[in-house]
Amino acid sequence: MQGPRSTGSGGRGAGRFVLRALVLLVLVSWGAAARAEAPRLRTVSYLPHWVPQAQFAGFYVAAEKGMYRRHGLEVTVLRGVPEVKSTQALAEGKADFVTTFLSTALERWDQGVDLVNVAQLVQRSALLLVAKASSGIRTPADLNGRKVCVWPEFRLQPLALFRKFGVTPRVIDQRDTLNLFLRGGADAASAMLYNEMHLLRNTGLDEDELVVFRYDAYGLNFPEDGIYCLRSTLERDPAAVRAFVRGSLDGWRWAFEHEEEALDLVMRHVEAAGLPTSRVHHRWMLARMRELMAPDGGRRPLGALEKADFEAVVKEMRAAGLLRKAPDYGTFHVDGTR
Repeated sequence: MQGPRSTGSGGRGAGRFVLRALVLLVLVSWGAAARAEAPRLRTVSYLPHWVPQAQFAGFYVAAEKGMYRRHGLEVTVLRGVPEVKSTQALAEGKADFVTTFLSTALERWDQGVDLVNVAQLVQRSALLLVAKASSGIRTPADLNGRKVCVWPEFRLQPLALFRKFGVTPRVIDQRDTLNLFLRGGADAASAMLYNEMHLLRNTGLDEDELVVFRYDAYGLNFPEDGIYCLRSTLERDPAAVRAFVRGSLDGWRWAFEHEEEALDLVMRHVEAAGLPTSRVHHRWMLARMRELMAPDGGRRPLGALEKADFEAVVKEMRAAGLLRKAPDYGTFHVDGTR
């Protein structure tokens, strides 16, 4: 007589356990293989040439929204401070990438820092000369003999303007504020389109109360913010340079398309630095940066340095005695997107 048949439930349970274990083992193996095959992110640093503000929004976005990581980089955005010149930090190996004005970069190259422009961001000069309409100043010729405040580090364009119109104003070193100009101690002062011009508007001065001289309107357009690295960095790791430039440009495009989210990131950096400024001011600045980086409606490729602009800056720097020798355009500017 046969005994009762086994239902097989115990065998099926053991089988299911073994199956689950095998699946888990396969998944773990796949994960380990994927991690082993995933390329390691290159780690680099970037130093802006001024304090945290919307002037550098694209870099903050690229670092915090993953643009750099998608290009294979882990980027540390260092905090800019007035006491530390970005090109000096670059020369000393304290930063892998920096931004600075084209004229500053040429001056540093002449002093022996072998840096390379790998992307030109600001195409149209933001530097302005401003006078009150009540001063009677209407044209550059009217500046002759008048008191004009000029930032020492940005003296190139004002000097070029004075030479062009044959005027000799009484030049006064400009500091961090426009107080001297606002109180009537100077007839004209220097201003940045994205900074001081907004501050002047906030003092209650209307547009018709100001006379604004844009240097680019007088054939003195000097490109400003560009991305630079040492030539040794470019030669040692061109892929990292390409990744930084592409990631940065992606960050700027995103910032212009998502203004409020970009401003959230900007204000996080601003507040961490304890700077006395407002979101309204940085909204103005971000809008002006868009105008300066794409002044012709975006027909010029973002990041390109025009040879004519480069040669114009070199010419004026030599005329002002600020440049003994100049690099060749083709070696000084290298398209970092390629």
